[in-house]
Amino acid sequence: MVELDFGGVKEDVITRQEFNVEKAKEILKDEVVVSLGYGIQGRAQSLNMRDNDVKVIVGQESWGFNKPYYDRAIKEGWVPGETLFPIEEAARRGTIKMYLLTDSGQMKVWPTIKGTLKEGDALYFSHGFAIVYRDITHVIPPKNIDVIMVAPKGSGTSVRRNFLDGSGINSSFAVYQDYTKKAQDRVKALGIAIGSGYLFQTTFEHEVFSDLTGERGILMGALAGIMEAQYNTLRENGHTPSEAFNETVEELTQSLIRLVDENGMDWMYNNCSETARIGALRWKNRFRDNTKPLFDSLYELVVSGEETRIVIEKSADPDYRQKLAEELKAMSNSEMWRAGTAVRSLRPKK
Repeated sequence: MVELDFGGVKEDVITRQEFNVEKAKEILKDEVVVSLGYGIQGRAQSLNMRDNDVKVIVGQESWGFNKPYYDRAIKEGWVPGETLFPIEEAARRGTIKMYLLTDSGQMKVWPTIKGTLKEGDALYFSHGFAIVYRDITHVIPPKNIDVIMVAPKGSGTSVRRNFLDGSGINSSFAVYQDYTKKAQDRVKALGIAIGSGYLFQTTFEHEVFSDLTGERGILMGALAGIMEAQYNTLRENGHTPSEAFNETVEELTQSLIRLVDENGMDWMYNNCSETARIGALRWKNRFRDNTKPLFDSLYELVVSGEETRIVIEKSADPDYRQKLAEELKAMSNSEMWRAGTAVRSLRPKK
C-alpha cells in the first residue's frame, strides 16, 4: 500500500507491488467469477481475468441485439456450455457475479439475477448507479451477500489495451455490503485480476456522483461542447476547417495533453511559449469562474437523481438506439469532425 499526500490530505492506494496477481489468484481460487454481459466492460474485464488465470465464465444472451456480443465472445475463445452460457444459467453457476450490463439492462434483468443469489455470494459492479439510485432502479440486494465495486477510470477499450501493454488502468473500489467479512479481500483481488495498475478507495455514492459529473463535464460533454464553440468561432472569422481543427483538437490531443499526462498542467505551461503561457493563465481564470456555476448545477442534478431519471427515461424509449445512432451520425458528419478525419489521414502511418 502506498500513501499519497495531497498537501495534508492523505490517501492509501493499493498497487500491484504489494497486492500482486498471485495474491489475487489465491484469494479467488475457490470462486467462480461470472461476467454478466460481454459488452464494453464485460469483454475487457473477463478477458483480462482469463489471461491472469482466474476461473471466469461469461453470461451473454445470443438473440436479437445481443447476438453480435455473443458471436464476438465465441470468436474470442469462450465456449458455449463450458465457459459461455445464457445470463441466468451463468449467474447460477457463479459465486461472484460481475453485473456488467448497461445501467438500463441491469434494471431489466435484476429480477432474474436476484433469484440466482445464494448466501455468501458477491454481487460486483463497475459503477454505483444501480445501487445509489435504488429507489429508481429497484436494484436492492439481499442482506446475506457481499456487494462490491471496482470502477476502472476508463472505457473497456482502455482496460484491455492498458492490460496488454502492461501499464494497467487506475480503478476505484468500494464495499457497500460486507456479509462474509471477505468483501475487502474479494474486491481488491478482483481489482488486480481485471488489470488495474492502482486501486483507490471510494464509496458507491462518491463514485457515481463523480462519474456522472465527469462524463457530462470535462471528460465528454463539456470537452465536446467547448471544442465546438471554439471551432465555430474560428470558422466564422474566416479560418479554414483544417486550421480551426488543428488549433482546437489536433494540437490538444497530439501534443499538449500528452505533456499534461507526463508531468502535469504546470509542466505543460512551462513547455509552451511565453505568449501562450501568459494568455492561458489569464483566460484560465475566466473560464473557471464562468463555468463553475454550471458545474455546481450539474452536480446538484446528479445528486438529486434528476440526471438518472433522464437516463432511464431516454434509454427506455423503443427508438433509443436509432435516435442515438442518428445523434452520433450528426456529430460524425459535422464539419469539425469531417475535418478531423481529413487531418488524421495525414498522420504518418505507424
